[in-house]
Amino acid sequence: MHAIFEYIPLVIFFIVSKFVDIYWATASLILTSALQILYYFLKKEKVPTRNWIFFALIVVFGGLTIFLHDDVFIKWKVTIINEIFAIALLVSYYGFNKNIIKQFLSESISLPDPIWTKLNLAWAFFFAFCGVLNWYIAFNFDLETWVNFKVFGLTGLMFAFSIITILSLSKYMTDDKDDISDAIEDSVEITSNVISKPQHNKDNDKI
Repeated sequence: MHAIFEYIPLVIFFIVSKFVDIYWATASLILTSALQILYYFLKKEKVPTRNWIFFALIVVFGGLTIFLHDDVFIKWKVTIINEIFAIALLVSYYGFNKNIIKQFLSESISLPDPIWTKLNLAWAFFFAFCGVLNWYIAFNFDLETWVNFKVFGLTGLMFAFSIITILSLSKYMTDDKDDISDAIEDSVEITSNVISKPQHNKDNDKI
């Protein structure tokens, strides 16, 4: 349910862009992201760091898109967010000796430390690749193609890479299908949680 909640602004962005234009779609993206922030306030919960970062980037780049009537800014936002993901994974590991991927998936699967390191690097390179791919599509194809890629292409790549990751590590899992299902679900959550505060203990550390 959490992953679905995170994708609501993206779905609304796609619908509005199809029926109106990119500028109204950008405004809807800003509004729905603000409503997500409000949702946490109404529930009296701490707003996750990732939501503040996303909202700040959306307001800045989305605001410039609307104010200057130039869609180049909203296109760059997607690339910048993916590169932030990649940098967060690399800096957290090499700078602070913290493996974010391990922190999110360790409850679903047990791996040797060298494998966790490779997995962390794989996700870092994947996000970096998505950022570059978005830049290429955004500035070499028409607007409609980019919107479709942003909504369906990138989302599909995220889910596909999540599933491939887990399947490639299946030999480390038990035969319990629920364990594999939970691992896949947790890996998908990385796409929306990777730059939030690491969870060491769900009972003691809350985002």
